[in-house]
Amino acid sequence: MKIRTRFAPSPTGYMHIGNLRTALYCYLIAKKEHGDFILRIEDTDQKREVKDALHFIYQVLEETGLQYDEGPQIGGQYGPYIQSQRLDIYHRYAKELIQKGGAHYCFCHHEIDGDDPCHHLTKEEVQQKINDGIPYVIRQTIPQDGMTAFDDLVYGHIEVDNQTLNEGILIKSDGYPTYNFANVIDDHLMKITHVIRGNEYLSSTPKYNLIYQTFGWDIPQYIHLPSVNKDETHKLSKRDGDASYQDLKNQGFLTEAIINYIALLGWAPEGDEILSLNELIQQFSIQRISKAPAIFDIEKLKWMNGMYLRSMPFQDFHKLLLPHYQFINKDVDYEEISHVLQPRLLQIQDSIIQDMLNFINQPLPFDITIYTHKKFKTNSEKSLNALLLVEENLDQIKDFQNNDDILTFFRNLAKENGMKNGQIMEPVRAALTNKRSSAGGAVELVHIFGKDETHIRLKHAIISLQVNCREKNDA
Repeated sequence: MKIRTRFAPSPTGYMHIGNLRTALYCYLIAKKEHGDFILRIEDTDQKREVKDALHFIYQVLEETGLQYDEGPQIGGQYGPYIQSQRLDIYHRYAKELIQKGGAHYCFCHHEIDGDDPCHHLTKEEVQQKINDGIPYVIRQTIPQDGMTAFDDLVYGHIEVDNQTLNEGILIKSDGYPTYNFANVIDDHLMKITHVIRGNEYLSSTPKYNLIYQTFGWDIPQYIHLPSVNKDETHKLSKRDGDASYQDLKNQGFLTEAIINYIALLGWAPEGDEILSLNELIQQFSIQRISKAPAIFDIEKLKWMNGMYLRSMPFQDFHKLLLPHYQFINKDVDYEEISHVLQPRLLQIQDSIIQDMLNFINQPLPFDITIYTHKKFKTNSEKSLNALLLVEENLDQIKDFQNNDDILTFFRNLAKENGMKNGQIMEPVRAALTNKRSSAGGAVELVHIFGKDETHIRLKHAIISLQVNCREKNDA
């Protein structure tokens, strides 16, 4: 039997992380077995629908490479794939369910606590109320004895006492179905073999199975996924403003890294965690889905994003970074800046890049403390001596665009003066950036700034150090 899975989001906002994980797992489970992945839009809650949300659903699936085989934009033999276009189907099956004893008309204007009084209405009384125009809902009829059981491929065998199940609404008074009814009808008609959704639906699944059983339909395989939490006790929630796919993109994360990381939220590969979408398809297995909640760790996502950035061909990385250099007003080597950033950058975001490169446009305020470095055994006096040596001999560098030439210059100068390389290079790095740490060392920075700007910044640092050293001696 060919596997058919469905992703059925509601157009109620941006693509939440949990929703995207569900879509990804539906896609991976289907494609692992060369099955079909279906997109169905569940828009029956018209009050919560958000403008442009449908557009974002299509956009995210396209960007992430989760191409569906049937759905609203491409059609298929089991359409329409938007629930609001299937109302006549739901009404037809709701009436049939009533006839089979699995549902009933309810005219109550309040929540039902215990036995629904509408159970006791005769067919004639029901018809009279409908004829009188009294608003009604269609509510599921739950047997008050026995158990309903099902097997979940993650959580195992589950049994529920029917008396604990509430008789939920299947068709609302506005004529729209609830999820509790529409998902069963659609999954059956669309021949869905594996239903993948969050574990919050575990408690409702027995009610869905009662509908399947009343119709005499085959019940699909269930795969309920663990929650995605922000910490040990709180779930991620778009209602609480937690990160969506679009948020993560805006924060400078690559699509490939997002998908790779989300795959690990509740599933564990047997080997390397860095996996392309094709590798995820090959490796994914239902057996390795966890029951335990997954914790969304933004720091791990940053690490993973950095791994993807470092593995990119340099020219692709440089092209990606160029638009973020528009704030730079100095005539500097952009390619060398990209070379400096590629092994260090975790997110491609303007604020992060500008913070790393904020020393380029103009020197930051002088800071005497950065010239004392325990590792290199430097202090302000030793740093001043090193900068004087470099500034006096800087013209010995043959090619300021050649890192090997610049490095050779520093090494030779250190050797000639009985100093370690770091005792020369660290003061230069500090002088060119006025930062305790920076993206790039002395070699890369001299390359970026070139001869003239390097001279200017070294002279400024020397003057400031001389003043501070004099003041220190006078004191």
